[in-house]
Amino acid sequence: MNFKHALIQYVILFCTLTSVSHAATKTAINKTQLDVNWAQHIAQFNLNWDVLPEDWDEGSFLGNGRTGLLVYKEKGKNSMRFELGNSQVHDHRSNGSGVMEIGRLLIGCFQLSPVGQIQGGTMTLDIWNAEMTATLKTDKGSIFIQALVITGEDGILIKTRTTDGEKNFKWNWEAANADCPRYIYGQSPGCYFKNPTNYISNPKPEVFGTEKEGYCLQKLLEGGSTSTAWKVKNEAATKNLYINISHAFPQTDIYLSAKSTVAKMAAKNTDKLIEKHRNWWHAYYPASFVSMPDRMVESFYWMQIYKIASATRADGDLVDNTGPWLTVTPWPNAWWNLNVQLTYWLLNGSNRLELAKSLENTIYNNVDVLIKNIPEKFRYNSAGIGRSSNLKLESKLDDPITKPGAEIGLLPWACHSLWLIYRHNMDDETLRNKLFPLLKRATNFYIHFLKKENDGKYHLPLTHSPEYGNAEDCNFDLSLLRWSLQTLLASDKRLSINDELVPVWKDILANLVEYPTDKNGFMIGKNVPMDKSHRHYSHMLMVYPLYLVNAEQGAETIALIEKSEAYWLSLKGHHEGYSHTGASSINASLGKGDEALASLKKLFGSFLRPNTMYKEAGPVIETPLSGAQSIHDMLLQSWGDKIRIFPALPSDWKDVSIYQMRTQGAFLVSAKREKGKTVFINIQSLAGEPCIIKTDMENPVLSGKTIQISKIEKDVYQISLKKGMSVSIFENGTTVSNTISPVNKPYKQTFFGKISN
Repeated sequence: MNFKHALIQYVILFCTLTSVSHAATKTAINKTQLDVNWAQHIAQFNLNWDVLPEDWDEGSFLGNGRTGLLVYKEKGKNSMRFELGNSQVHDHRSNGSGVMEIGRLLIGCFQLSPVGQIQGGTMTLDIWNAEMTATLKTDKGSIFIQALVITGEDGILIKTRTTDGEKNFKWNWEAANADCPRYIYGQSPGCYFKNPTNYISNPKPEVFGTEKEGYCLQKLLEGGSTSTAWKVKNEAATKNLYINISHAFPQTDIYLSAKSTVAKMAAKNTDKLIEKHRNWWHAYYPASFVSMPDRMVESFYWMQIYKIASATRADGDLVDNTGPWLTVTPWPNAWWNLNVQLTYWLLNGSNRLELAKSLENTIYNNVDVLIKNIPEKFRYNSAGIGRSSNLKLESKLDDPITKPGAEIGLLPWACHSLWLIYRHNMDDETLRNKLFPLLKRATNFYIHFLKKENDGKYHLPLTHSPEYGNAEDCNFDLSLLRWSLQTLLASDKRLSINDELVPVWKDILANLVEYPTDKNGFMIGKNVPMDKSHRHYSHMLMVYPLYLVNAEQGAETIALIEKSEAYWLSLKGHHEGYSHTGASSINASLGKGDEALASLKKLFGSFLRPNTMYKEAGPVIETPLSGAQSIHDMLLQSWGDKIRIFPALPSDWKDVSIYQMRTQGAFLVSAKREKGKTVFINIQSLAGEPCIIKTDMENPVLSGKTIQISKIEKDVYQISLKKGMSVSIFENGTTVSNTISPVNKPYKQTFFGKISN
């Protein structure tokens, strides 16, 4: 396979040097125009309710990258619940690194209790302005509610306006016990989680003050505390509730900071607070644009773009399994065997890399913790992470010799996410000083356990394939090890590092055992066939997202991929939502757009909740976010140093528009398709990397006079595009507009939320 890859690269280079360049025949059209009324366009995708939501997975959710708010009417209660969350709030117990010791902690909620009995109401989540509005109707009158988690302020603002009969409604604070949500979940009837018998609850919360002004203090057993402070202020015709959530360790006087923050926020001009908040969101959306004929898919996509910016910011926290919307769940932490990866992929193609800094900062700032996670004898040159961790990445990891079946590949997989971020911005300083040293340590941990056997091949001992079981020569680990070695060698060459381990990496890569397969395709590992339903595609990681085995390697490889996927999906019983988003992206990698869309819509059919959240045993948020990446994979792919424009469109998607989607190599791509044909492409180079594109245009020409396009092979072209340059591409002899606009007329249909029939 390595020889074949080298041969292909040689052929591409030869064709590039000998092909005839097509001269431009038209005036330059190097600037793409975007014609979108953003306020009107994004408003189409609002969540609407004419029946009040009654649970976490139905409610309206808001966030500023750290603080979260989720609103719904609890069943059986005459009140509206405003559930508070903050990504930083977690436990700090020193007796371990498991979920129970360092997991996220519940904070509490405000209950809006009306004077009368609730008769009904309506609600809208306005994602253009990132605010919720609702009208609560009672037998005494009505209450209008406007809620924001304010960007640029560490707090929540809830404005209310009432009719006379409801002017005396109450705000009631309900503090939660600061116990691990997994522990609380484990007490529910029929729960299959076994709770530890030695778990000791944190102290009961203390509440001080009144409805109008006060604070709650949640102290922790081993130091640290969380404080929620509030203040009610009358302003003209409205009553405003200001809230701050603060967390610190080991301090126990954080309530002083919370009270001060609330007081400062309440003293500011409310209109200016809201204006600043809205301005951030209005600047956020235009970073990129996609539009397709399927209105449900389009609506779903923009909800995920809203959701990820609500969950994290450049200076925010890692998005764990629930983001800032924690509730009772078995998943109150970050899981590294799939969940974190699923969460962050969409930021690359959507040109929102600024938000991905929360992942980069979390990992790069905690390398010392990653080193301490592994057994002491390996710390001199290695690092790792276990299955789940807190925001500091504390997660102990065993080695597979001392503990056969250890799950050792999760840091390399995290590094793959970091590599994708690097490939989309081409920041070589980050590669040199941060990613390369970390990936080297992560790979060293693998190398400690490799053994060259009588067949001359390097083999792995018994390790764990996520969500399935243990195997020698586990395909999950072989895929990540092979990718790690290739990436280290490529990085070393690019940066001229000349690392002392280059000969070792080359030797292992040349002699690493092949992926175990059987009549059904890829196995879990050596002598371990996949013989039961498996929700994870960990055994197919070499196909997606690593693309080590891909459709461009010929018919035999395509057949292997298709056979493996078909068999995986044929074993029913344990597939979950992310099984279908993974299948969607695998199909997209094969150019099978109809199948990719059908797989994605299986997420919509059985797993997606009314507010586009997700539940798997308990609330989690990452799978719908990965659905947005599945859409990206239909629209644009850039693995293997090649930009594939509209590589896997469903047959019904005749008209498609994309604007400033970002690819590997740091290119911004805009394109449109009309009546089933690509009619316009614009590419801007941000880093000056080699630009090779694949398009269905039959005779593409460029707008620039000094830029050349050379045909390499069928549908594949190389463009001489330097850093900072952009070029437009169109069919020779055609007249085409360079304007990108929505493919649908504005519509009012609500796909998500809760609308009565």
